[in-house]
Amino acid sequence: MSFAVRVASKLATLENPAAGERAEIAVDKGFNCYHWSIRGGEVDLLYADPQFLAGSSPTRTGIPILFPFPNRIRDGKYVWDGKTYELPINDPAKKNAIHGFACRRPWHVVDQGVAANAAWVTGEFHGLRDAADCRDLWPADYRLRITYRLMPGRLRCEIALHNPDLGPLPFGIGFHHYFSVGDPQECTVEVPAEEFWELLECLPTGKRWSVTGVRDLRSRQPFDKLQLDDVLTGLPGKADAEGLCLRGIVRRRDGVNSHGVKVEMHASPVFRETVVFTPPHRQAFCIEPYTCVTDAINLQQQGMDAGWLVLGPGHDWSAVVEMRAS
Repeated sequence: MSFAVRVASKLATLENPAAGERAEIAVDKGFNCYHWSIRGGEVDLLYADPQFLAGSSPTRTGIPILFPFPNRIRDGKYVWDGKTYELPINDPAKKNAIHGFACRRPWHVVDQGVAANAAWVTGEFHGLRDAADCRDLWPADYRLRITYRLMPGRLRCEIALHNPDLGPLPFGIGFHHYFSVGDPQECTVEVPAEEFWELLECLPTGKRWSVTGVRDLRSRQPFDKLQLDDVLTGLPGKADAEGLCLRGIVRRRDGVNSHGVKVEMHASPVFRETVVFTPPHRQAFCIEPYTCVTDAINLQQQGMDAGWLVLGPGHDWSAVVEMRAS
């Protein structure tokens, strides 16, 4: 059987029946890919809250898309081009803005297709159309397209951003992957980061330190020993033949008869930070590639290299995040 794609009003499904691989995307919940399974559905690689489709938080399941800023902006305030902006305070502590606009709203499917070795679906989030109530909260309009492409043993996320406005578009983007750990006693994680950002109440102080102790994930670390919520940096910049860099590995085995599975995350070099997070329920481990550090729009204007990006009027930007299972 060949690859297949099916799109309904609220759900898109990509399948590779020959290999027993399947991905599902909630179009109306931030275009979140909340399900990716292999081996005929025996192995779920992503964690999904059982109540996700019924209305639970869209940022605690699957792969939330964090745009136009990932993580927090201090006090929900920033200044851009001499103008002060105030965002809704919506982080768990009720102190800061968090995770942008795109992850909590419906998207629009604009393309889909199949080929001999892939199935794909493309969603679009246009700020002026899909978050009109947020237009005065951000300096410029944007059109973000995400293509999920299912290939044998791979799920690729292709990012295409366009600035349709007359002024520059400041932005950062991140992906909040929730990897299922299976049996927590049989899971290890790895992130090849050399440094971490010092945080105070989840916000960077501007200082970076070499990783030590539980933050040092350069070699395999047992998941059941970890409790993390950190921004790692100093990641390898050398890209593979496809132009992508390793950003993390989750290895797991579910029971004594399991053959085990390894999931590698690779991303374009522009994803220079990786957030690592252990949710309280302990059923997942988050490896989150970010183009910038938390509160980057404020840190960058204080003279720090925070990874904040600016896209000129009429310009385009693209990048890739890819998961590989074996």
